[in-house]
Amino acid sequence: MNKRVYGVLGIVSIMANWNADFSGYPKTTSDGQVFGSDKALKYPMKKMWDNERKKVLYIKSMKFSEKDSSLVPRALAERYEYIFGEKVEKDSKKTLENLFSAVDVKNFGATFAEAKNNISIMGAVQFGQGFNKYSDTQAEEQNILSPFRDDKKDKEAKNSTLGTKITSNEAHYFYPFVINPLAYKEFQELGVTNGYTEEDYQNFKRTALVSATAFATNAKEGCENEFALFVETESDLYLPNLTEYISFEKGEKNKINLEQCAEFLQELEQRIESIEIYYNPYTTELEGEIKGAKKFNIITQKEV
Repeated sequence: MNKRVYGVLGIVSIMANWNADFSGYPKTTSDGQVFGSDKALKYPMKKMWDNERKKVLYIKSMKFSEKDSSLVPRALAERYEYIFGEKVEKDSKKTLENLFSAVDVKNFGATFAEAKNNISIMGAVQFGQGFNKYSDTQAEEQNILSPFRDDKKDKEAKNSTLGTKITSNEAHYFYPFVINPLAYKEFQELGVTNGYTEEDYQNFKRTALVSATAFATNAKEGCENEFALFVETESDLYLPNLTEYISFEKGEKNKINLEQCAEFLQELEQRIESIEIYYNPYTTELEGEIKGAKKFNIITQKEV
């Protein structure tokens, strides 16, 4: 693939918890800004690929312990053996070939240290942190009644236990990303991969547009893909974080303002190959016209 891709992925969270910290509350910076980590965005993508029976290495999977039959997570070497059907070998070339055949490694890279293989692969796809651009986000705490009493504390307890569910009333996360196919140039020269291809990019794009919506767990139901921007450029054009040029405003219809982004990209139009914008026209309006950009309904994938 002889181009770079810059973009933004937008995730809406309504009465849901897109990315919780260890306290259960939506993750925040030290000064109180709500954000989602890159791991929170990658996981639904990896889960979608796993559900499609593609090879995904870095995802939690379970097995029964040989010692006492308890349910435990697989170790990295066990996961490797499970998806590739062979144990980790000392042969680094074979190990690299296997790693690059896993869809998550091909996109996001890997840190792998097993059986004298100390391998680090910087992924072609890199995400930044997804900051919430909605100013009135608040955490909501709900008490939940369990159908069972806790007999560990009181064998004669008369009431069932209480639990807590924490959500955001509403949040709108915007993640920057860049795709650099040259990240695998050295590995291509070693003959262990064909590099990051157009097919890899289209697979990433397909998954990035729907994976948050598809990942409907109890905490994530209410989290959906609401926006995406893909800017394909010459391979030697270097752009900054595009989320800094996008703003969000709540209204009867949500407004995503692209005016600054449009002005910025217009200065570089001779070096930009294509621009695509995906959004939900039923809930969202776009402000600012990016010259030459094609617009698509993020739900139907049809051009608007």
